[in-house]
Amino acid sequence: MKCGTSIGANVEESQAAHSKLDFVAKLTISNKEARETRYWLTLLDRKELLGEHHSLPFLKSEIEEIILLLNSIIKKSRENLK
Repeated sequence: MKCGTSIGANVEESQAAHSKLDFVAKLTISNKEARETRYWLTLLDRKELLGEHHSLPFLKSEIEEIILLLNSIIKKSRENLK
């Protein structure tokens, strides 16, 4: 899933942002990619697709944490722009 690998790439790119607006924009893209990853994990989380022994519950938990973290950083960064 390309969207899953894009999360970290955009977070890394945000570290070299030209401005606070650019920083927020990169993290917003990361957040969108994380949400897309959550969507695909939800689709894959079917016993008929992967069998009973898979690590999707762990991955789904991790992506939820990533989304919450990105939302928090974006919100605080936007507040600092004012």
